[in-house]
Amino acid sequence: MNPRRRLWQVAWLLLTLLFAGACGAPEATPTARSPAASPQPTEGAAGVALTPDLGVPYPLAEPGPYFTGKRKASFEDASRGNRRVSVTVWYPALLPEGATGAGTKLMAGTNRDPDPSSAPYPLIVSSTTMARMLAPYLVSHGFTWASVDGIDTYANMSEETIDQPLDILFALDQAAANPPEGLRAMIDAEHAGAIGYSFDGYNTLAMSGARIDPEHYLAQCPNPDDTTEAILSHMSAFDCGPARAWDDFSAQAGEAITASKDGLWQPMTDARIRAVMPMAGEGWWLFGERGLAAADRPALFLAGTQDGLYPENLQIFEALGTADKAFVSFIGRDHMLVFDMEMQARMAHFAVAFFGYHLQGREDLGFFFSEDFVSQHHDLSWGEYAQE
Repeated sequence: MNPRRRLWQVAWLLLTLLFAGACGAPEATPTARSPAASPQPTEGAAGVALTPDLGVPYPLAEPGPYFTGKRKASFEDASRGNRRVSVTVWYPALLPEGATGAGTKLMAGTNRDPDPSSAPYPLIVSSTTMARMLAPYLVSHGFTWASVDGIDTYANMSEETIDQPLDILFALDQAAANPPEGLRAMIDAEHAGAIGYSFDGYNTLAMSGARIDPEHYLAQCPNPDDTTEAILSHMSAFDCGPARAWDDFSAQAGEAITASKDGLWQPMTDARIRAVMPMAGEGWWLFGERGLAAADRPALFLAGTQDGLYPENLQIFEALGTADKAFVSFIGRDHMLVFDMEMQARMAHFAVAFFGYHLQGREDLGFFFSEDFVSQHHDLSWGEYAQE
């Protein structure tokens, strides 16, 4: 293994453990679907959402009107050899007895009583690694969230690039059909969004409707073209491992995904996923231009301008087929910006605005992830940062 890659993996693991310790330890068959229809406004949370304070730089990073509860459940995916998938469901909760102060809204409590006052609430899906950072923010603004426990960054490209998106889609299915007790009426799984950072950014990109292009990927191994060569990082998990055992890799996906008339795999997504937020992710190797052109969900990208690990985010964004897309650059920030609490709050602001617009039907939130909003912040750039 490349020593720089190993060093980055150790650093990521240590930072993840530190973050988990600061926030409290975690409480302990989808195939290709049809493209989503145009999102329709939903009743509920939109009626009680906190009015943004225009005097605050990132007003939607402020807690909304709800407290946060979470409950765990474990399932077996019969379509994948009874693969066990553990899920944490986060939801708006009633004010715990004796709790005071807005800060408590960002502290999720296990098995709190749900607050059904504006149910059902649109659903966000991701890994639990991502949910620990952002779920309480979004839940406080009237969302539910289903996250898959136990999936995280991986050292080398492997079956994880198939298993993780399918685990998340399975969590969506279970949140809709078999949620933890007392939460069935809370979840609006018909209006769902996917979000992720780094390894989870790839998972989110997969749910945009993008399709794996075997011809493109296999052509890069072992001799990448000039475009791919320019974005390679010694620390990236994406490599030629699957190319050396492509039949096994394809078998892990299954025929429902790999079956193709045009050479592209079927998308690993679901019609209920109506918007996606891939942040500082990867995927150029596996999707290529042709596979990315198939993406059809509204997409909001966030990434640091100094991200040396996955510098291909703008390239992925430009190739993405959806016409409804935006890219926000965090000037001077590298890949580890996700561990900065202030940056997490900013990402939460954009997520509340983006998913509020697309899933809650709140057109008033469109400004808060717009070019006009970004232009008001000296350390943000709309699209590619053109340094003067």
